[in-house]
Amino acid sequence: MDTTHNKFIGTKQKALSINLDPHIYGSFAEIGAGQDVAAHFFKAGAAAGTIAKTMSAYDMAFSDAIYGVQQVKRYVSEQRLMSMLTHEYDLLIERLQQKRGDASTFFAFADTFSSLNYHKTNEGHGWMGVRYQQEPNGEFHDVVLHVKLLDNDNGLQHSAVGILGVNLVYACFNYHESPAVFLLSLLDDLSRDRIQIDMIRFEGPGFSKVDNRLMSLHLVKYGLSDAAVFGPDGKNLQPSEVLYKKHIMIVRGRFRPLINVHMDMINTGVERFMQEPDVDNEKVIVVTELTLQALKERGADDTAEINEKDFLDRVDILCSVGQTVLISNFHEYYKLVAYLSKITSLKMGVVLGYPNLEFIFNEEHYKYLQGGILEAFATLFSRKVKLFIYPTLGRGVVYDSKKFSPPPHLIDLFEYLIANDKIEDIKNYNVNNLHVQTDKVLELVKENAPGWEEYVPEKVAATIKERSLFGFAVKE
Repeated sequence: MDTTHNKFIGTKQKALSINLDPHIYGSFAEIGAGQDVAAHFFKAGAAAGTIAKTMSAYDMAFSDAIYGVQQVKRYVSEQRLMSMLTHEYDLLIERLQQKRGDASTFFAFADTFSSLNYHKTNEGHGWMGVRYQQEPNGEFHDVVLHVKLLDNDNGLQHSAVGILGVNLVYACFNYHESPAVFLLSLLDDLSRDRIQIDMIRFEGPGFSKVDNRLMSLHLVKYGLSDAAVFGPDGKNLQPSEVLYKKHIMIVRGRFRPLINVHMDMINTGVERFMQEPDVDNEKVIVVTELTLQALKERGADDTAEINEKDFLDRVDILCSVGQTVLISNFHEYYKLVAYLSKITSLKMGVVLGYPNLEFIFNEEHYKYLQGGILEAFATLFSRKVKLFIYPTLGRGVVYDSKKFSPPPHLIDLFEYLIANDKIEDIKNYNVNNLHVQTDKVLELVKENAPGWEEYVPEKVAATIKERSLFGFAVKE
């Protein structure tokens, strides 16, 4: 078994290696644009040793007849993929277990994809997964992922799916003991400008030590995706599935830890956002965002490592209070808005502290753009977006947008945004929270200093104590 990732193993070599392994045996089922994976194994040679069956359910009626009518009426969906994996794997066990079960590690590969249409009016994407045994007669394991196809050509998108499918099957049997290597190997013979993997999930006894929340972080950290999402239960989610046609209310922070002022930002921001006349309250989803930069120690450079334990501590806290969490590589707000605008056309709200208003108007952040701050603002404010500014206390003064003084040449731009209802102050905040600083609370938690609990929500305090988060230690 390979223990290191050799990037020089090409697609054909991987397919042939699988074909020549006498223990690996399974089936392929591909829907829609995913028609190229099994072909790689046939073309590599010796496929009879690996492939029990291949099938293509291109027609929707045939797909329904084989895999059942789904509650979700989308053929490119996780639900459809899981139906395919379950059906094909169960058939393998039913028909071949008695004959060759003692000598085989069975697998079922499935995918369902939509590629560019003729007029190129859609975005290619799809689901891919493998259900397989890591040893003969063993329990099954699932690896499921969602892929965005970025090539501007239908044929190239089909080709990318084929290569990715081979990489996935090979990784399942060769890299399952090293999830980081597993993830990186998925891009072999591909590039980050061809595909993005924005959700991956590992399940099964052999993955008992794999934390799927860390896998979300790694997708963004390794550049396989710009963003990843997981829910209050900690399960990885596909961003579009969660955020599609929603009014997204996003709150960015370090949340180290989540303190009362954060909850006040969230609650007051959501309350104000839901009062907007063009917001349907039934379609509002609140998202707390952690950026890669926020996960690094303050002042660290881009090469600094992210403390994974610290990351999971923050996630545990956010999930404990029912938050949906977005991890992103969007340092600038306009990039975040551009990303979310591809998922929803409905109005969005962004809650940010006063210092981030200063950040947004700092032209240094846009000097790499040909159009500078105007180009960034065209993206940030041309959509249905509104910024809600939460005040900051400094030297006894409460700072909000009325206290903000942009550079003289940007004053008219700032006043234009105020006049057109793009920026608004949050007014119903709890003034008692403003004097509390997150870093100070973190120190109190680590020291288990008397009274630290009063600065955080009750449930957060209980979670910190129960799980010994953020360096909290019970005093002897």
